[in-house]
Amino acid sequence: MYAGVDLGATNLRAVVTDVEGRVLGRDRRSTPQNEGGIAVTESVLDALRAACEAAGTTTTRITAVGIGSIGPLDTAAGAVENPVNVDGADRIPLVGPVQNLVDSDAVYLHNDANAGVLAERFYADRAPDDMVYLTISSGIGAGVCVDGQLLSGWDGNAGEIGHVALDSEGPVTCGCGGTGHWEAFCSGENIPEYARVIHDREGIETDLPLAADEFGAAAVFEAAGRDPLADRVLERLAHWNSHGIATIVHAYAPITISVGGAVALNNPELVLDPVRERLPDLVVSNVPEIRLTEYGDDIVVKGAVASAMTAGTGDRGRIRR
Repeated sequence: MYAGVDLGATNLRAVVTDVEGRVLGRDRRSTPQNEGGIAVTESVLDALRAACEAAGTTTTRITAVGIGSIGPLDTAAGAVENPVNVDGADRIPLVGPVQNLVDSDAVYLHNDANAGVLAERFYADRAPDDMVYLTISSGIGAGVCVDGQLLSGWDGNAGEIGHVALDSEGPVTCGCGGTGHWEAFCSGENIPEYARVIHDREGIETDLPLAADEFGAAAVFEAAGRDPLADRVLERLAHWNSHGIATIVHAYAPITISVGGAVALNNPELVLDPVRERLPDLVVSNVPEIRLTEYGDDIVVKGAVASAMTAGTGDRGRIRR
């Protein structure tokens, strides 16, 4: 049996599968906030235990584990270092504790977006050798495949496209401290603050509860077509998302860009349709197909399982039996 883990800034998922990749047990829970990195590690271990219990097995019967995680990563240490969107967690050990839990060295750590592109290629009947998986969720990141090769970078942090500065003098600050990053404008974590900034600068009338603690990105999308400020924010998000994706196109020349993450999955018409309309005017090269991932919320955990099944490569020719 194999296990896959999706460690996100908001949610944590774990699954256990058989040798064909069929899910035998799963667990989902919230990612701990303001409890420290070790608390997140313990939650990952507890999720794996719960998925094993649901599968009617024990952790020591797991052959290999793949992990798709938020970053930044320190792949040499098998840990997450200073994640932007998990409050109070400076370092999250992953590989070593999971190896101890399953009594196996076969534990493979990837950036979550890299796990996403592994899933897109591993499970599809046909997938281009040049493609990108883009996640627009609590944060923004990309998994990039060029000439059939996953671009991981020496430390596992290639594809941190959300920290590209689209407006270095912009009015919003990213969770990492940078100014005008794509993620600062368009991620689920930062859309509420961007809405407040636009309201303060432009004085647009609104019924959005800007001062409420529970005000979130979902409220902006839900008010589309009914609230002037919501419509203005969505127009600006379309602008920044289009320029961010144009940057991906110019850097990597993908044939396909598959998009996932909660913001995109829950609002595909408002997120993707404006990009499709604007992109031809923003790129000097071929315009890729922009599509919503067919694997939904499970894409990262599916990519993690694919990694476990193939010794971390995602190459079907290396499936363990």
